Amino acid sequence: MSILKKKLFENLVVANVADSRAGLATISDDGSLILVQLTLDFKPNIPQEAERVVQCNGRVFCLDDERVHRVWLPNEESPGLAMSRAFGDYCLKDFGLISVPQVTRRQITVRDQFIVLASDGVDVLNAEKMFLTQQLTHEKKMARV
Repeated sequence: MSILKKKLFENLVVANVADSRAGLATISDDGSLILVQLTLDFKPNIPQEAERVVQCNGRVFCLDDERVHRVWLPNEESPGLAMSRAFGDYCLKDFGLISVPQVTRRQITVRDQFIVLASDGVDVLNAEKMFLTQQLTHEKKMARV
């Protein structure tokens, strides 16, 4: 996880693959700090992602004992990848797994405070907890003004 605080640029470009996340903390019209999600988790159950996998003879389904959709080889119960875009995982590249990123661009404004980057393996709750800590710090600063 990374937090970028200094404004070093006017435009933000984010390229995302898999389930890494980027969020932008910005000040809303009422002065509160809000988190704007900049990326999408590429899960296999997103209709466009599932359609691509199925068209390439891959399979998308959940195991009976879990609620996580995964990408599977056509005739094997493997590898069960819980994302539809990723670097590596070459055994699935012919079955709909791609490494093409989603690229978004956003102009940075004076309201934007910091960026949160969280890679695969970072607990989402920890990222949210970190954001809430920053939000409380912001609110305390605003209360002093």
